Amino acid sequence: MLNWLVIGIGDITVRRVTPAILAEPRSQLYGLVTRDAAKAAPYNVRAWSTLGKALADSGVEKDVHAIYVGTPVFLHAPQTIQSLRAGKHVLCEKPMAMNEAEARQMVRTAEECGRIFGVAYYRRFYPKVLRAKELLAAGAIGQPVFAELTNHMWFDGKGGERSWLFDPAKAGGGPLFDIASHRIDVLNFLFGQPLRATGQLSNAVHHYAVEDNATAMVEYANGVRGIVDVRWHSKIKRDECRIRGTDGEIEMSALNGPDLVYPGGREILPVHANVHLPLIENFVDAVLGKASLASSGATAYWTDWVTEQARRG
Repeated sequence: MLNWLVIGIGDITVRRVTPAILAEPRSQLYGLVTRDAAKAAPYNVRAWSTLGKALADSGVEKDVHAIYVGTPVFLHAPQTIQSLRAGKHVLCEKPMAMNEAEARQMVRTAEECGRIFGVAYYRRFYPKVLRAKELLAAGAIGQPVFAELTNHMWFDGKGGERSWLFDPAKAGGGPLFDIASHRIDVLNFLFGQPLRATGQLSNAVHHYAVEDNATAMVEYANGVRGIVDVRWHSKIKRDECRIRGTDGEIEMSALNGPDLVYPGGREILPVHANVHLPLIENFVDAVLGKASLASSGATAYWTDWVTEQARRG
């Protein structure tokens, strides 16, 4: 049984992470780290106000095997590194870090400590993303040359519990960090390590402290160019994903929906009801030595690398 400590009780951990841990038969929720004890009460597990206090507890030291870092981005690197150095395996929320240097340090620490370190890019487990990877390898669209992913929504700065997303000191950036990161990771999953990247960020409609739109362009060794365009100023929602090749294209819009269309075929491949559960299952498999980690710190590093290049423009 893998005992988990979850840091942070926010939207993602409440709706997805803790339910996934509770549903995974080899996992057990051991405890929570939160500044608000009332949030921990419904789970009926031990709770600590800080990670330091939790790691100093003899029970945690002896019985906790894995830690989920579900806090705002500025805490990801210090909490991940602290947990790894305490001998724990770590699964961290995305994006991995505030910048490429932090991401590199996190990967290095995991290697030095000999611990499993994953990042929550759960779209790598979408059945249709996995199927698209198979189709690309089989030459279904000939040589892939261009991919585009867009995610547009309205986010006016009235974020409630998610208001930290508009603070660059806590979030790192706006939609580039929050929603582009997932799509950049999809590109990296499908096409490998990026060679070059650039981008443009601006505030076209909303003038909060982070950008309200960003466009990243990424180039890969096999000749593919990827474009990721994300916007928090669109009242028309978009969640598009398509890949074009010399002989056709793969259409996966909406990325979070079930449809996959390719030359000569159409498949309906819905995601799991809890998109974090396949991620948790794979992480447990990796800790138990039964599978490799599909979304590791080493793979997630390249998303942070692209993000940094895009910010530089």
